[in-house]
Formats: sequence, C-alpha cells, structure tokens
Amino acid sequence: MEITLHIPDEIARKVSSEGKDAARVALEALALEGYRTERLSESAVREMLGFESRMQVHAFLKQHGVYLQYDVGDLEQDAETSEQLRGRLEQQRASGKSRLG
Repeated sequence: MEITLHIPDEIARKVSSEGKDAARVALEALALEGYRTERLSESAVREMLGFESRMQVHAFLKQHGVYLQYDVGDLEQDAETSEQLRGRLEQQRASGKSRLG
C-alpha cells in the first residue's frame, strides 16, 4: 500500500534532520509506534523497514529507546532452551567430547 502525506516544508525539515529522508522518518515513526502499541510484531517491523535480520530490528528499537516485547511465555521458552542446552553440554562433558566438537 502506498500512502501520501502532506507535511509543510518547515516541519518536514525539522523531522528529517541529519540528512534523513522525510518519507523514511515517517515510515520509521509508524513502525516504532506500531511496535510500541503491539500492533506490529518484530517481523512486521523488519519487513516494513527492509531489515535483513532480527538483530537489525533490535538495534533500531534500542536506538529509539523502545524496549523489546518480552513476556512470561518468552521467558519460559528461554528457560526451556537453556535447560536443553545445559543437558547437551553435560552429556558432552560426560562422554569426553569438547564443547566445540
């Protein structure tokens, strides 16, 4: 979808400081607000802004002071993954294999 915004030149100059394109500034603001309000997911922000990785999205959000959405479900998933990795590491140590091998 293409959206056209009419912004007075003076305001456009103010919001597009540091040589940034005013259209890009508006798109980034829309992505940030969408993520903040949980209307847009991390992957939607990545797609909207043309980022290739989640890490680029994380850096973008951090640069703009927006915290990652992280809930109890995410914490539980991370804890489960940690336990699985710990179990594999213990098996490797018990069998005498190196962590890198």
